[in-house]
Amino acid sequence: MKELTIPLESGGKVPLYEQIYQYIKQDILDGKISPGEKLPSTRLLAKYLQVSRSTTDLAYGQLLSEGYVRTVPGSGYYVCRIQHELLQLTGNGYGSPVRMDRWPAGSPIGGAFGWQGSVQSAGCDGVQGAVQSAGCDGIWGNVQSSEYDGVQRKPIRCDFSLEEVEWSNFSMTSWRKAVKCMLQEEMDGLFEAGIPQGEENLRQEIGRYLYQARGVSCQAQQIVIGAGNEYLLMLLDQMLPARAVAMESPTYRQAYQTFCNLGWEIAPVSMDAAGMRPKELNDSGANLAYIMPSHQFPLGTVMPMKRRMELLQWAAKAKERYIIEDDYDSEFRYKGKPIPSLQGSDPYGRVIYLGTFSKSIAPAIRVSYMVLPLELLAAYRTRCGFYSSTVSRIQQQILYHFMREGYFERHLNKMRRIYHSRHDALLQSLKGQSWARQIYGENAGLHMLVEVQTDKSEETIVRQAAQRQVRVYGLGEYSIRPKGDKAKPILLLGYARLTEEQIAEGIRRLQQAIEE
Repeated sequence: MKELTIPLESGGKVPLYEQIYQYIKQDILDGKISPGEKLPSTRLLAKYLQVSRSTTDLAYGQLLSEGYVRTVPGSGYYVCRIQHELLQLTGNGYGSPVRMDRWPAGSPIGGAFGWQGSVQSAGCDGVQGAVQSAGCDGIWGNVQSSEYDGVQRKPIRCDFSLEEVEWSNFSMTSWRKAVKCMLQEEMDGLFEAGIPQGEENLRQEIGRYLYQARGVSCQAQQIVIGAGNEYLLMLLDQMLPARAVAMESPTYRQAYQTFCNLGWEIAPVSMDAAGMRPKELNDSGANLAYIMPSHQFPLGTVMPMKRRMELLQWAAKAKERYIIEDDYDSEFRYKGKPIPSLQGSDPYGRVIYLGTFSKSIAPAIRVSYMVLPLELLAAYRTRCGFYSSTVSRIQQQILYHFMREGYFERHLNKMRRIYHSRHDALLQSLKGQSWARQIYGENAGLHMLVEVQTDKSEETIVRQAAQRQVRVYGLGEYSIRPKGDKAKPILLLGYARLTEEQIAEGIRRLQQAIEE
């Protein structure tokens, strides 16, 4: 293919690169552009459409990050094979497609114009990329346990924490205004127990936000509010008949430990560059899958559309199969728009969506939310509907006014700028290091990974960095599979709470620990 005639509207509300992206995406879904077909180069398309090269680069970048196209080095962009029958709400899976009323008119945000990073670029074909081969198979907690070996520790000056967020830039003035609004408008019944599922006005506000920002299609009745994702998983434990859950390895420790405490059988499933492997998932025998498709923790992988459709097909093949989509730190993406949610692409009502304000505002807020498929609402009301809400009614009403008055949106925009600056500072510091063999998970979230060129183990690097007053984290700590041979150690570096100066100092000290 040498040319694509795309009608563009100059000066309109939709940017040119998004018009190009939407046009090509729809042609792929409609079958007008066949799987395996080569697209014109960004240079030729820009010349043909009389637009800038950066415009076509951004459009192709979005198609790449969502898995509609793939790149072949030295050759160009090729169309991926997508499960069209599922996208068009047809197929032979269990049950009929579920339709529900959406929130007010307007199209969901269509995904990120992410850049073709080392993790994403191989995603269309499920090729085993550097992420899998570089160490997703350590022993659970092997790094954590090694930090307490009787060696005298020095005070930590730079902690590349993965848990903390920047709270010193939070607008207390806006929060006080939200509190004032709450006291003025919500005094009647404010000190009553409230609705077990969560206050209706807050659930409606969360629903609108999720539709506009994440493409989640739901009604307020499907949303359950709770104090933390762990509590919501405990509710699901009482609603779902399945007792085995498939989890990505490496995975999010809090969810893993919660399932273990609840007595679930854990089926570790390895990952390739596109995410959880469908064949291993199918062979696991689990009827529940826990994934983070928009920005997997800890690897930072963005699951392409082809893999998403494969997992949705897996869930649709049996009556009691569900997918838990944990939308971890999806609010923070530094190139283009957020990746759309898996829930918004689910025609069969098999995705349980989890989100939280812990990263977007602060951990102390302790407000998380769960979007249930319609057919799980009866199970919730029967088995869990009598539980009192674990979030106080006062806290919920403050958060409602914080969102309704636009303070939350302004806060997010401010924090994106701050985190973007720190992200760039860390990326720049790492790119100048000879020992930084490869960098993963950049351009989104609040951490990135670096594969280290060294003969030392992850445990040794973590221990020696602590001796130089720097705390870093090894990828092996997050694996739930037996330990195997790893080519090189991989470190996780969070940057949310660090200034640019602290980041530079921390990398300098880390370099000394690696090279000593």
